[in-house]
Amino acid sequence: MKAAVLIGFGGVDQLEVREVPEPTVHDGELKVRVVATSINPIDWKLREGMKRPGLPLDLPAILGRDAAGEVVEVGAGVTRFRVGARVTGLVMAGYAQYVVAKQEAWADVPAAMNLADAAAVPLVGLTGAELVDDGVKPRAGDTVLVTGAVGNVGRAAVFAARARGAKVWAGVRSAQRTAATQLGVDGVVVLDDDHANAAVPMFDAIADTVGAATTQKLLDKVRRGGVIASVVSEPDTHDRGVEARHVWARPDHERLAALVRAVADGVLVIPIAKRFSLAQIREAQQAAQAGAGGKVLVEM
Repeated sequence: MKAAVLIGFGGVDQLEVREVPEPTVHDGELKVRVVATSINPIDWKLREGMKRPGLPLDLPAILGRDAAGEVVEVGAGVTRFRVGARVTGLVMAGYAQYVVAKQEAWADVPAAMNLADAAAVPLVGLTGAELVDDGVKPRAGDTVLVTGAVGNVGRAAVFAARARGAKVWAGVRSAQRTAATQLGVDGVVVLDDDHANAAVPMFDAIADTVGAATTQKLLDKVRRGGVIASVVSEPDTHDRGVEARHVWARPDHERLAALVRAVADGVLVIPIAKRFSLAQIREAQQAAQAGAGGKVLVEM
């Protein structure tokens, strides 16, 4: 099969499309013929040499955490899927024509949904939803600020917080104010205008997708006993009476299935900015790293 292989750490020139052996199915796993994968920040960070706990990387390696496609083989003990099923999942080695992962990593894709588009959902959707559900854990009526709300992870976090009955404020740059209001939020915080934020309310929690430098400025807007949960970095909450939590995305097939249905129904929008072929993997990573304004898909 063809796969985009990382042969060394550095720039996009370290990515090469090569013929590699197809992965083998073991008990409890699915083998999927991949229609599309997508580019996420973790991909270029790993390419550049970042070390991440739980993600060891021995070169040569195949990157890619998202995959959508059709099941071509099931391992012993698989009960939820059959050959021919349309699925998307949070996987490893998604930059390839075939991917194998445990059945718990996969969710069905509705028949009416473009299968390639489903590759945009797993990592950003689960990251945003788990940031809220497992990190913030808001109660109905809590006021929650989502920083980076119009980003891909931020959109999923807004969706999850609203689903839990929270009052949701979107933290965005001034140029994104209009886009933020389209998310159905209760208010907007302009993160790059300190003077405009003097009148914002006190928050019960912040769901942070941007990073500590931005969130640090908002600490005095979180009530004592509140929570700041982040997928980027932990702000310094020393002596603030605020709990800081870090969240890593993990496979959750039920949650992923709900997110995919929400996207299929138009309730959750994960914009797709650009599409590339596998042969254009270098250009795809460059486009995403430069800020494409939505997900970058790589179609097989």
